[in-house]
Amino acid sequence: MKDNEKFNCNLGENGEEPEETTVTLTLDDDTTLECVVINIFKAGDKEYIALLPMEGPAAEEGEVYLYRYTEDADGQPNLENIEDDDEFEIVSEAFDEMLDAAEYDEIVGEDELED
Repeated sequence: MKDNEKFNCNLGENGEEPEETTVTLTLDDDTTLECVVINIFKAGDKEYIALLPMEGPAAEEGEVYLYRYTEDADGQPNLENIEDDDEFEIVSEAFDEMLDAAEYDEIVGEDELED
C-alpha cells in the first residue's frame, strides 16, 4: 500500500466477525475499493494478505490483490505494497499453492461424502 492508502477492517455487529471479513482500501486517487479477505498466509518469514475486490472490473476478472501484512503493537492491521519482483513471485507462488491445496481438500471432501 502506498503511504496515503488506507485500510479499514469491517467487523460485524457488536464486534463479532461477519461471515466474510471485508476491507476498504482507499487508493491514491481517493477512490475506495471494497474487498473480501481471502486469507492471511505466510510466505518465507513474513505474512501476506490476499484481497478480492467485490465490484468493478477487477472483481469481474477475479483479480486478487496481494499485500504484505503486519499488525502494530495495538493489533491494528497494516498493509504494504510488495515492491520487489522476487518477493512478489514468492508470494504469488505461495498463494497459488494455498489455492491448489484448498481445491484438493474440496475434492477429497466431496469424495468422502459420496462414500
